[in-house]
Order: sequence, then structure tokens, then C-alpha cells
Amino acid sequence: MHSVTKGLLAGAVGTLTLELAAYGDMLLRGRGSSGVPAQVAERLADRAGVPLGEGEEKGNRTQAAGALLGYAAGLGTGAAYGLLRHRRAPLPDWAAGPVLGAAAMAGSDVPATALRVTDPTSWDLKSWASDVVPHLVYGLTTASVYRALR
Repeated sequence: MHSVTKGLLAGAVGTLTLELAAYGDMLLRGRGSSGVPAQVAERLADRAGVPLGEGEEKGNRTQAAGALLGYAAGLGTGAAYGLLRHRRAPLPDWAAGPVLGAAAMAGSDVPATALRVTDPTSWDLKSWASDVVPHLVYGLTTASVYRALR
């Protein structure tokens, strides 16, 4: 199996575990879902001149597009890991996991910050934990699945 394919598969499993961690946190703490992905999608669509409709239809499309952007970040991070891992000496999972989690987190937080949807400097500890923990779970899972596919 090609290293990029292994990375995509590992990233897919990592994305699933990120979702499980995030929704588990929402269930345990009773918190709502973040509107940031939908806002990012809406701003990107506006900048690209892509019409999303009006009213409820627009809201539904922005939510779907935001979720799809998250999947793209998770799959893309996994694919990039596969490509880089193929060309370099492997990091141990305990080191690769946090690096992958940080990369996936940057893949969502950097665009959101650049588009002025959010400002991480204003986040409290609970907000940081809600973002860091699922991404760390993503990274550790992605690294472990990639290793298992070797």
C-alpha cells in the first residue's frame, strides 16, 4: 500500500476519533457545538463568490461545508504525514501524535483566525481544552494507525 494511501486511511480513523472525542465532550459537559467551522465556510464561500443560498438553506450549507472542511483537514494531514513519513526516518508515535494533532489543529484554527472568525488569544482554558484534546486524540490515533498499516 502506498504511503499516502496509508496516511489517508490513518487520517480518516484519526478524524473519526476526533469527532468521537469532541461529541463525547459535548455530551459530558452539555456544551453546544462550535459555529466556527460554518463561519469559516461562509467566509470562504463569500470570498470565492460561491452562492450558498438564503435563510435556512444557507445555514444548512454552511454547516455542511464547515464539517467537510474539517474532514479535509484530517484527511489532508494524514496524507501529508504518509508522504513525509515515507521520505524521513519515522518519529515514535508518542512524538508524532502531538505533532500531527498540532498540524490538524493548525489546519482548522489558522484559517479561522486569518478570516477573523475567532481569536485564540481570547480563549479561556475550557475553550483550549475543547480544541486541544480532540486534536491530540486525532494525532495519536493517526500515528498509531499509520504504524499498524506498515
